[in-house]
Amino acid sequence: MKIWIDSDSCPVRIREIVIKAAVRENIEAVFVANRPIPLKEAENIEFILVEQGDDSADDYIVSSSIPGDMVITRDILMAGRLVEKKILVINDRGGIFTKENIGERISIRNFMKDLRDIGVYKREDVFDNRDIFAFAATFDRELRKLLINIPPVPDANG
Repeated sequence: MKIWIDSDSCPVRIREIVIKAAVRENIEAVFVANRPIPLKEAENIEFILVEQGDDSADDYIVSSSIPGDMVITRDILMAGRLVEKKILVINDRGGIFTKENIGERISIRNFMKDLRDIGVYKREDVFDNRDIFAFAATFDRELRKLLINIPPVPDANG
């Protein structure tokens, strides 16, 4: 099991929560971005710098992740690709993308983009403590579920 983080737009507090949990649970966390991201160094924390491009990090994560992994992203289109692969996807505000809600989320995203493009709507992207707490609660709950499904690693005695 790995935790993949679409790091290009991931808030610092979310990165810190993921790193702390990855270290505590000894799970690999892979941060992927097309620019350098400052991260706390730890044995199971990896940073992958991909080439410049709008979807470079997305493509890398989608092609590298497998069922049983968790992906953290706010990119709804990327989430749709991952949900098709049966991968758990949560956003940085604690929302879970599922096969039941991804179609609606993509439609709303496209509608809001159209409104922004014609100047009718301006996005106010406020990220506050409520979002951090919501993320932490969802992340912890979903991580626990994934950890329960991991088969134990045999010890030296077999």
